[in-house]
Amino acid sequence: MPSFEFFSPCPRGLEAVFVDELHEIALRAPLEVGASVPGGVYFTGGPAAAMAVNLHSRIASRVLLKVAQQSYHNENDLFAFASEQAWEDWFTAQQTLRVDITAIKTAPVRNVGFAALRVKDAICDRLRAVTGARPNIDTATPDVRVFVFLSATECTLYLDTTGEALFKRGWRLDKGAAPLRENLAAGILRLSGWTPAVPLYDPMCGSGTFIIEAAQMALGLAAGGERHFAFEKLQSYDMSAWPMLKAAALEAQQIARSQHSELNIFGSDISGDMLVKAQANLERAGLRQLWLKQVDACAMVAPTETPGIIVANPPYGERVEVRGQAPRARSQDREMQTGRRDQNEFFRDAQPDEASAEFFRAFGDALKQRFTGWQAFVLTSDRGLPGQMRLRAAKRTPLFNGPIECRLFRFDLVTGSMRERRSDEE
Repeated sequence: MPSFEFFSPCPRGLEAVFVDELHEIALRAPLEVGASVPGGVYFTGGPAAAMAVNLHSRIASRVLLKVAQQSYHNENDLFAFASEQAWEDWFTAQQTLRVDITAIKTAPVRNVGFAALRVKDAICDRLRAVTGARPNIDTATPDVRVFVFLSATECTLYLDTTGEALFKRGWRLDKGAAPLRENLAAGILRLSGWTPAVPLYDPMCGSGTFIIEAAQMALGLAAGGERHFAFEKLQSYDMSAWPMLKAAALEAQQIARSQHSELNIFGSDISGDMLVKAQANLERAGLRQLWLKQVDACAMVAPTETPGIIVANPPYGERVEVRGQAPRARSQDREMQTGRRDQNEFFRDAQPDEASAEFFRAFGDALKQRFTGWQAFVLTSDRGLPGQMRLRAAKRTPLFNGPIECRLFRFDLVTGSMRERRSDEE
């Protein structure tokens, strides 16, 4: 059985919990976890290793198979290096191709787009020389993706085994201006220490990202159980383990469902329209109906007597351009452009900054007054959020939702947090 080197990117800030997840996946298919770097983790294993990570990882963005690595000095070196690889062993000229490139700032290339073009030309020329035909390029839905990473001195060529990014689970009907990515939500749940035995509440659930990820985790649903992957289109890729991995995933799901007949997972939102969308997403995700309620987050009460964990992704304080409209507050998991009533409309006549500050004061008061004994994890790009909520952050974790730099604040809502305290400055 051949062994390959893989690199799996993930949202920055989640590398440690991704390593833990890979060790769990290694129980399903042999793989050896390697080094972690900002934005991803290396691992080695046979073809089944990449299959298992694609199927089960809730944190990975994709899984890349390393083809070759070599030093380089310019774009001509990249062309020569790519020309030497036996691409015909992996795919045919009848399959469509896309080449993506990432380069650090010190990479000695004048233009990253031109460098990607040279690699693409090298691959196409190689296939024409060997097979007599060149593959067509498809930047939207290619059969095969080649990823190129350029450091200051080394070029690494990868084949994508994933296809569409892994955070796209396939259940989301609607996307907001900057939706909370599913793998970031799953990573935050891991960072919180949540387990299915602990109540979980999202008071600004929007289209349901947090609660859907939590429910699928509790019920043992494999993250990629309902989709196809790029490795299924690669030649010479041993697929013998794939049926067994899928059968084992189905068996684990049946066991988990029997152990968690009732889920302590709760969601609410100020918008009835968003709750309708959340319910539709739940159904698409293969989940039974969860507890959903239309409630202003400032008026929320604990959905259970047992303390648990709150997760929330409130509207960002940044501004975004919505097509055909003036800039409005960024919301990660909401459809701001549809005209839905959002939390900022709670203060319709106030200035945006004043509205935000007043809302978060009221939200912080609700946490202090009605959620003693709970822990709250709030994701935001506003580093001054604890001060606005008049709560002291027990921990702050830098995270990235796509290109947006955020902080995950943890608030321990013990009796002492009932007093208004000034947040520590970063």
